[in-house]
Amino acid sequence: MIDYFRRHLGAKLLLSYLAIIVVGVTVLIFTSQSILPASFNRHMAGMGMTPALAPGASVNEGMGMGMGGQGFGSPDTMAQLAMRFNQMAERLNQVESMRRRLIGDVSHELRTPLTAIKGSMEGLIDGVLPAANETYQQIHAEADRLNRLVDDLQELSRVEARAYELDIRPVEVSSLVRTVTKRLSPQAESKRITLDLELAPDLPHVLADEDRAVQVLTNLTGNALQYTPEGGRITITAKRIGGEVQIAVRDTGISIPPEHLSRIFDRFYRVDKSRSRQSGGGSGIGLTIARALIEAHNGRIWVESALDGNGSTFTFTLPIVEKG
Repeated sequence: MIDYFRRHLGAKLLLSYLAIIVVGVTVLIFTSQSILPASFNRHMAGMGMTPALAPGASVNEGMGMGMGGQGFGSPDTMAQLAMRFNQMAERLNQVESMRRRLIGDVSHELRTPLTAIKGSMEGLIDGVLPAANETYQQIHAEADRLNRLVDDLQELSRVEARAYELDIRPVEVSSLVRTVTKRLSPQAESKRITLDLELAPDLPHVLADEDRAVQVLTNLTGNALQYTPEGGRITITAKRIGGEVQIAVRDTGISIPPEHLSRIFDRFYRVDKSRSRQSGGGSGIGLTIARALIEAHNGRIWVESALDGNGSTFTFTLPIVEKG
């Protein structure tokens, strides 16, 4: 009796599973016939191509139309598809190349201070270096440099990913410039560098995030102070040209060779790597951050350098507040 119930129970379970499978397949076919053509057409329209499937067409019909050269399979459409595919492949290659270069650059930049710290510690352990204040200051300087690099990398990541919000509002250019000069005046005085301002009269307000604009101008002026010798001069200018205000930082320091001008805003790029490290230079990504911030303001940034070796000029623009 028990065997009889078991056999019948097994048969019922098998039939129920088959029924579920049949229902599932039926729903899948119905869904594909009713939903996929419309979804396919939306993707085609998004790519700028003519929809190939009518609302009631089946997926198999649509594929047949494509294979038969109708709509999706026309020569012009196929050529466009091939071009878009090649563009996508090229962008992917560029992204992969940038990723590899970034990893290599970051590894190199991190390795330099870490090697210096490790070498100093080994020297202390072996008794080669004296346990003196100078040795500890050198280790601290390298650790501080490593910390700045990590902070700059985090900032660069946020900026390039647009993982921040700009508080765009009317900003007075003279206030922005004077904030920066007040902040950097002690550094300029310590190197006996004259810090001048040349602001055009009646400058209009600009649309900007004031904190970010101050950050960019501080970066450019700080670089000028770093590469301008004692007794030099740095001039910050501002003038209106068309619908924007151009703010420039001009120095009498080290010129940038022409072959380096196009890459000066690339991350980790330094004109003279050895001089930058010996002089306590930055991480090499400050200008990259500045470019990203200015472009986020719908502005432009560029550099010009005198061929006679008498300094460089970094200029960026910010849109003006149009009077309604």
